[in-house]
Amino acid sequence: MKRLLKIGLILLMSFSGFAQKPPKPDIQMDQLIQQIAAVQNEDNNYEDLYESLMQFYLSPLDINSVSADELKSLNILSDSQIDELLSHREKYGALLSLYELQSIPSFDLQTIASLLPFVQIYPRTSLPNLLKMPQEATNHFLIIRTERTLEQAKGFEEGKYLGNPYKTYLRYRMQHSKAFSAGFILEKDQGEDNWTDYSTFHLQIQDRGKLKNLMLGDFQMQCGQGLILAGGYSAGKGSESIYTTRRSDLGFRPYNSVIEGGFFRGIGATFGLNKIDLSAFVSANTRDASANTQYENNEAFSSILISGLHRTQSEKDKKGVLQEQNIGVHMKWNFQKGQLGLTSLFTHFGTKIERNPRPYTRYEFTGNSNAVIGPNFSYTWQNFNFFGEAAYSSSGGIGALGGFVAALSPKWEWALNFRHYDKNFHSFYANSFRESSRTINENGIYTGLKFTPKKGIVWSAFYDKFKFPWLRYLVDAPSQGYDYLLRFSFRTSKKWNFYLQYHREQKEKNKPNNDTPLNFTVHTWRQNLLGQFEFKLNETLKSQTRLQFNTFKYEGLKQSNGLAFIQDIEGRIRKFQWKGRIAYFRTNDYDSRIYAYENDVLYSISFPAYYGHGIRLYLVHKIPIGRKLDFWLKIARTQLFDADKISSGLNEIDQPHKTDLKLQLRYRIK
Repeated sequence: MKRLLKIGLILLMSFSGFAQKPPKPDIQMDQLIQQIAAVQNEDNNYEDLYESLMQFYLSPLDINSVSADELKSLNILSDSQIDELLSHREKYGALLSLYELQSIPSFDLQTIASLLPFVQIYPRTSLPNLLKMPQEATNHFLIIRTERTLEQAKGFEEGKYLGNPYKTYLRYRMQHSKAFSAGFILEKDQGEDNWTDYSTFHLQIQDRGKLKNLMLGDFQMQCGQGLILAGGYSAGKGSESIYTTRRSDLGFRPYNSVIEGGFFRGIGATFGLNKIDLSAFVSANTRDASANTQYENNEAFSSILISGLHRTQSEKDKKGVLQEQNIGVHMKWNFQKGQLGLTSLFTHFGTKIERNPRPYTRYEFTGNSNAVIGPNFSYTWQNFNFFGEAAYSSSGGIGALGGFVAALSPKWEWALNFRHYDKNFHSFYANSFRESSRTINENGIYTGLKFTPKKGIVWSAFYDKFKFPWLRYLVDAPSQGYDYLLRFSFRTSKKWNFYLQYHREQKEKNKPNNDTPLNFTVHTWRQNLLGQFEFKLNETLKSQTRLQFNTFKYEGLKQSNGLAFIQDIEGRIRKFQWKGRIAYFRTNDYDSRIYAYENDVLYSISFPAYYGHGIRLYLVHKIPIGRKLDFWLKIARTQLFDADKISSGLNEIDQPHKTDLKLQLRYRIK
């Protein structure tokens, strides 16, 4: 009865003294990405993480129909909070106002503030008319972007790059949440001679009776724990030590990235048959590939490329030379406490794949075809959510992972994850939890803890122990290692936030420049210590200060050190928004490089590596032009003090500085 009275008071306030719908807060993308991807490296596809979050922001989830998997994919709510929300919805019916979230006991104001950018209450109306998609769309826009480096790289000076120094980007999209989405992207990198060098397009239709999802064009598929099909970014190990260890079952998703690989092109559909969801797709695409030097006339390829760069004639010769076809099926049975699924994927290449002979490539995939099949499950018992997936590839290898996340008490949360990937397990579209860049040749056990003694104070930690039973690139022996992270976050006020984080990793690698007949491995240690303080001076001005120290050491060699001091300021003057940074960095070499997230124009993300001795500055400025048109400007400059050149190879600039300029227009049609 008390709960009903509380809800009644909240709703009364929302209908009378307050607006029914709380104002949608601006998304703090830098905070979300730095929290989810606290351990940064060049292997992570941060663009896909950014894209996923932006899509939820621009087309928010309906709080009254959102699934548990969709909520889990936000990495904002704990399992117990998701269960409370769904139970509240089941017991009291659809939420009439987002203010009603305050009546859920575990939802404090900070949790609600983090969730609000990604959820909304949609009116109960009939399904949109697909013949009138432009009129029915709730998010409809066109983006044009151009950027270039003002200094000239060696590739342009020597005439090796075939195109101009401009990078261009054109994007169109119209969508209606849980109804339809359509769009395309055209992109050209600096140095490419075709302004449509890369293109992606899609049409998605959702929730039409038994047809739950229909995809045409370019898409990804995410199901199970990502051991067979894993569309998009997987956060893995980071400061969120509990919920990023598992994956959510999201099904088909449009592909909107400019990463030129890792997606399907064709048709896919999901049908809901009582408690069973049946998904199937067919795909035919071309891939960039490098020829195996042992064969003539491209009779075999040694590797599939995803850089997407076609600036020189040599790079253009590798474009789209490999035909690839895929057929996939996923069946999922939903029951009260969980789900049970079965996934299969068959891949056929038009030309044989065979790696160039090296000791570490002995168990890599060879041939024209690969099949992988396996079951997955998710089951909730009390405060424990158990999950797992296993798969068998036609090469004879097995991959498996499983674990649980648990709320031991309101203050303590625990995660445990086991994984085993044979050295001959081949799954080309996998992106499950792991240490290395692919799901092959790895065993490991991970545990994570989170302790929240009081509101605004969070201690989190993880420890991961891993082994590689066979050789790897630059590791000429079976090897093992571990890494762990400790993080303390303190926020008891809306005005300021502080966190301190320490990460240490030990691995084995070949000793560099060794003069013995055979390479031998030695231990390496990488450490990262960072602290960040954010202070909101007023409603229009915010400061963020970050200090980061990195070390890297080979056993028996001198330690490499890196330091960065980063100061960000962002503010708003009426409708004009700006974000700026000055960063000082000093590293002994590339081994102690420092990755730092940068604010950027809408739908663009930057995660550059700072190395050497210098400073980096940037300014991002957003200017509204009328009601529907927005203009973005970003200018960034890196200045080195200890070198007279920047970069290497054809990207080398014969000056100690590099200046990047980026311009973007967005026209909001609706």
